[in-house]
Amino acid sequence: MLQPVIMTVEAGLAAEQALLAAVCAHEQEFGLLFWQPSDQALVMPRRLSRLPAFEAASQISAQAEWPVLLRETGGEPVPQSSATVNIALVYAPPRSEGDQGRIETGYQRLCQPICDFLIELGGDATVGEIDGAFCDGRYNVNLNGRKMVGTAQRWRQSGGRPVGLIHGALLLDNDREELIEAVNRFNQACGLEQRVRAESHIALHEAFPAPDAINRLDTSYRQMLASFMPV
Repeated sequence: MLQPVIMTVEAGLAAEQALLAAVCAHEQEFGLLFWQPSDQALVMPRRLSRLPAFEAASQISAQAEWPVLLRETGGEPVPQSSATVNIALVYAPPRSEGDQGRIETGYQRLCQPICDFLIELGGDATVGEIDGAFCDGRYNVNLNGRKMVGTAQRWRQSGGRPVGLIHGALLLDNDREELIEAVNRFNQACGLEQRVRAESHIALHEAFPAPDAINRLDTSYRQMLASFMPV
């Protein structure tokens, strides 16, 4: 049974960037990584570090045992803990696709296998915004009307071709109250207006045991990537 790689949040973010660099350098055709934090942290886009109250808010968060780390993708603060499984998908799209719609297609390639899996389990799977969710976005994967997976992506030009890192953070186990408290604590200290709610989220294991989730998703992603890679 395939299991996510266990590593610190800092190491996981670095592993994603290393995967992106490897595909950019043509060292491998594509990258796929499932990783689960061995610690906890509040991860947020680098742009937030420019806010006047960022340093003070980071200290308050760290004192509550939620150190702040910065990531290269966009969005809002996201709590990472052992309750989360991260999915990193790295690839260069076929040149025949062109550049138009590259962002939307990237999200579809990440989200559709998760939706298909949830539907097979008997869940109501949708993609879209959920009021009260942290790092809310148009490409959340939602289960039964509540956010289960947050998504983001970053693209880099390499040798005249774009290479994308498409990332999903899947809430596996129910640790919602503590995760929400960490986000709201930082947002309040940093002077950000957003407040998030635990009931806007759901963990996979709240709805389904799904012991083979990583196996199933790994197979789906590899089949999808292989379908447009050069032979």
